[in-house]
Amino acid sequence: MAGETPDSAAAQYDRHVVRSYAAPALTLVRGQGSHVWDAAGRRYLDFATGIAVNALGHSHPVWVRRVQEQAARLTHVSNLYRNEGQGALAAALARRCGPGRALFCNSGAEANEALLKLARLHGVRKSGQEGACHVVVVAEKAFHGRTFGGMSATPQEKIQKGFRPLLTGFTAAPLNDLAAWDRVIDARTTAGVLIETIQGEGGVNPASQEFLRGVERICRERNVLFMIDEIQCGVGRTGRFFAYERTGIRPDAIAMAKGLGGGFPIGAIWIAPPHDNLFTAGSHGTTFGGGALASAAALAVLEVIEQEGLLDKVTRQSAPWHERLRGLVRLRPDLVAEVRGEGYMVGVALKCDPVPVCVALREAGLLTAPAGGVVVRMLPPLTASAQELEESVEVMARVLGDWKPA
Repeated sequence: MAGETPDSAAAQYDRHVVRSYAAPALTLVRGQGSHVWDAAGRRYLDFATGIAVNALGHSHPVWVRRVQEQAARLTHVSNLYRNEGQGALAAALARRCGPGRALFCNSGAEANEALLKLARLHGVRKSGQEGACHVVVVAEKAFHGRTFGGMSATPQEKIQKGFRPLLTGFTAAPLNDLAAWDRVIDARTTAGVLIETIQGEGGVNPASQEFLRGVERICRERNVLFMIDEIQCGVGRTGRFFAYERTGIRPDAIAMAKGLGGGFPIGAIWIAPPHDNLFTAGSHGTTFGGGALASAAALAVLEVIEQEGLLDKVTRQSAPWHERLRGLVRLRPDLVAEVRGEGYMVGVALKCDPVPVCVALREAGLLTAPAGGVVVRMLPPLTASAQELEESVEVMARVLGDWKPA
């Protein structure tokens, strides 16, 4: 598969698309299920899934039908008016999250931005004045988006470099170090905490159950918003609808996006009472958020997850897949450090730069994504079969088995 065939899209990208990403190696033209095809007709097993977006794989017939039906009926009316799908989607999320309200947007970055604004409003209510209580505590290695709020909440040099001065009011503490969080969460000045249940871009680093329960307890004691970022690890990826469900915690607010739309851009936050009345008319807004098409796509994702029993499938199939992947440590202990993650969100941690390995995997027919500077991330669609999971291990074993470190 080495050597890409030139195509018109490659030339247009080179001339006209801003180079905020490395030059794409492929032009992908078609997808079906767990596979995609490039402009040269080569087929790939897609375990990157648009970075955890294509929860149902590519072109799932139910998803396609629901989006087509909605496009033929009503596309966009803005949030000056109701659309049927947004209300139905909010109700469906409330059934998953509990009593509360949903606010819709277009992406994960916007969802986290809304959480940061929610924390500021909580701080005003808590302290009685603006600016007195506004700090948000985040985890080291976190990733919460590339807006100015999201960047400021992302303590990574590669994300923040070139954009300073950033927003103030953020404090970072090590993930899973409860004592450190106890020290920095201040009852007077801290408005909220924001934690990914499993860090994605940071390297597939799970928050421990004890840590999340401990942070929740501290937040309750100090009247601090307990906010969970499930943008990458949510919507079924771990075998539960939300990854935090394994812990028994009850967040005050949850951010979601990526897999929620199954390929259509949508983001959302869910807010529990009494915080669900902090946003009032005019305090936040979005032209496209929760539009008719986006809501139809998300409702289709929820419908298929339920009808096809995908949460049980992910739980059932992930355990043997993880065990086979852990065999890579035994195969190449000099190269593979560990395998971590949950369900269909797995990081193969290497002792070398993961980017060349991801390139070699792509050339062997498997699409993955690097993360955290050392991890090859595998994010199969929730619909992936046991045979496709096994195929991914075989490709990994073949590539890593032959790997010669630089």
